[in-house]
Amino acid sequence: MLLPFDNLLCNLLGISLTLWFTLLMVFIIVPAIFGVSFGIRRIYMKSLLKVFRWATLRIERGAKEKNHPLYKSNTNGIIAKVSTSLEEEIKEIRRSGSSKSLDNPEFELSDIFYFCRKGMETIMDDEVTKRFSAEELETWNLLSRTNYNFQHISLRLTVLWGLGMLIRYGFLLPLRIALAITGIGLLVFGTTLVGLLPSGSCKEFLSKHVHLMCYRICVRALTAIITYHNSENRPKNGGICVANHTSPIDVIILASDGYYAMVGQIHGGLMGVIQRAMVKACPHVWFERSEIKDRLLVAKRLSDHVKDKSKLPILIFPEGTCINNTSVMMFKKGSFEIGATVYPVAIKYDAQFGDAFWNSSKYGMVNYLLRMMTSWAIVCSVWYLPPMNRKDGEDAVVFANRVKSAIARQGGLVDMLWDGGLKRDRVKDVFKEEQQKLYSKVIAGNHEDRSRS
Repeated sequence: MLLPFDNLLCNLLGISLTLWFTLLMVFIIVPAIFGVSFGIRRIYMKSLLKVFRWATLRIERGAKEKNHPLYKSNTNGIIAKVSTSLEEEIKEIRRSGSSKSLDNPEFELSDIFYFCRKGMETIMDDEVTKRFSAEELETWNLLSRTNYNFQHISLRLTVLWGLGMLIRYGFLLPLRIALAITGIGLLVFGTTLVGLLPSGSCKEFLSKHVHLMCYRICVRALTAIITYHNSENRPKNGGICVANHTSPIDVIILASDGYYAMVGQIHGGLMGVIQRAMVKACPHVWFERSEIKDRLLVAKRLSDHVKDKSKLPILIFPEGTCINNTSVMMFKKGSFEIGATVYPVAIKYDAQFGDAFWNSSKYGMVNYLLRMMTSWAIVCSVWYLPPMNRKDGEDAVVFANRVKSAIARQGGLVDMLWDGGLKRDRVKDVFKEEQQKLYSKVIAGNHEDRSRS
């Protein structure tokens, strides 16, 4: 009596798996190969927006009924900052607290209050540290309790959250893992085969389409909905593509719409296998751990690459670390010293569908990817900006800041001068010395003016 039942279960399992892989091939993998979309992801995104709006209105109504503050107050309400120069503020302090001449060239004890106040402001509202933590959402996206004091509002909201969790972990996660394995497996297999071909136009054609196909499958593994703007400004051969950096998936986002040579450190494990397979089919620029610290060697390798106009544009993230999708921090000057045409790209994620920011000090890569694959979707906009070149007599640092400002302006991001390396390192002495020089100029300048008179 058990055998027929066992056979029935096996048949049902076989039919389910066949149906699963057929749907996977027809609706996801095949469209990814040809770069087409049925619009299912955008319908899915619009449906989510309606659910989020309803949930937000329900939370706000419940919070109003219970007289419970919903959103965290902004730190800007605690301290009021006025953008004035050091000299003006020192004079203001002396004017209000000293009977001596405002142009007194000597040090006054009241000057200390300026630096004490600036220090307290920095501690209260640190512009750098908060760029490395997830931004607080003003609406609940049914992923987590993004509101700092969220509490139970209604049974319907709780049931909706539970249903969403079941969909994300029970349906989307297995589907996305299957797509990720398919994309990575095809990338390793395809680039290895293409690498066996002799160099020529045929190899380049196949390499380009293998890379694009696999990256597009990986994009679908994240349910990424990407809007590309100004495609006529896509990076061209012999140039350098620079973009702001929020997440490791920035590479996938850009590479699913263009063909780039990657730059990076050689890794071991699965990443090392992928790198070795990719470099066989495409001239990526990989460095050993000892080489990556040699600025001259890195600059020479990059310069040799861009001098060959037949080679692919290099993709670089000059910030050197991930920033939380609100700002652009200091660009390292190395890639701007080469003299090649720079193609700026601005990337901006919509955090209400899923937080793409990778806080590497808090989450490992596996944990981060799990969070990405259990979010609702990854929604972002990509802007290709017009190419930029270094002007005559322009310093590499000035050029880097000009490119950074253009990216920040287009992406609606805050343009910051701070080095992203402050995420892990102490403040460099050069920043302290700048403040010391400014203060010394105030005193020295006043003294010189007095001597002339």
